[in-house]
Amino acid sequence: MDFDGIRGLTGAINASLADFFERESHYLREIGSELDPVADVLGHFLLDSGKRLRPLFATIGFLGAGGELSPEIIKATSSLELVHVCALIHDDVMDASDTRRNAPAIHKQFEALHDSEHLHGSNSQFGVASAILLGDLALVWAAKALHESGAPSQNILRALPFYDEMRVELMAGQYLDMYEQALASESVERSLKVARFKSGKYSIERPLHFGASLAPEFSAQVIESYSNYGLPLGEAFQLRDDVIGVFGDPEKTGKPAGDDLREGKRTVLVATTLSKVNVIQRTEFLQLFGRKDLDLSQIETLRSIIVETGALAELETIIEEMTFKAHNALATGGITPSAVALLEEMAIAATQRTA
Repeated sequence: MDFDGIRGLTGAINASLADFFERESHYLREIGSELDPVADVLGHFLLDSGKRLRPLFATIGFLGAGGELSPEIIKATSSLELVHVCALIHDDVMDASDTRRNAPAIHKQFEALHDSEHLHGSNSQFGVASAILLGDLALVWAAKALHESGAPSQNILRALPFYDEMRVELMAGQYLDMYEQALASESVERSLKVARFKSGKYSIERPLHFGASLAPEFSAQVIESYSNYGLPLGEAFQLRDDVIGVFGDPEKTGKPAGDDLREGKRTVLVATTLSKVNVIQRTEFLQLFGRKDLDLSQIETLRSIIVETGALAELETIIEEMTFKAHNALATGGITPSAVALLEEMAIAATQRTA
């Protein structure tokens, strides 16, 4: 199977997801017309946007282990996007986020459905319950897409431990993130741990392992090289996400300006800021941080404190150092040269993005 770099792989993944969704949405609609909104909303969420980072890393992981690409392997690696869809839908519920990708979050869309159809009971409860179920359905679909991919059964069996570990680590990271908010933690070390499990391992390291394990043969050296590359790059990826959550352009992020500040996200950026503030800055920061009604001037006040303390500059240095560490890991051997080139390109995309 031929492909033209990252763009070609992304196109193949998008086509595979579209084919899978067409089959599965047809079955949903056959169950009953009440499920039409479920199919419609999931279809837009899955197909209209998304960077496909996890399927891309899994596919490159397969190539780096010496695998020869096929439509069946693309179907298997594309399944990871559905795990990500589950995580995003549930994350918006847990964070009480109103928007995602320049559109209402899933739970908000089903609140609106409740209102438009004049249903009984609480519209917010209906919205949250619907989003939980849609996220669960995406996770079920992920397993279904993998098992029905047509990849050799022995290869899928070999990949399952990595697939299972990835999902466990994702849920553990999500809980740690939620717990840190409730704890109001100011620990940089604890926030880094959340970044490692919520995003670092799940976004890059485990997809690479998963992809490698789908190859006919792969070595322990490749798995180790992928960890040495994936862990620092994954943390750098999450730290970039932290910066975007505070300083990102809403037109690019699809979320309101400074949304992480309104949500009171206890990120590495915030923990670093609180470790550097003076008494006056600390009082002003904590008075505003986490308030849902923050206006743009108050967001700018919080941003200014983050910059003035040097926290933003420190985070940019850490991102640069981690990315450099990931680059160096690619020289340790075991990964095919073509995959090394693709991973170099992915490192830039993961850490220099603006959304």
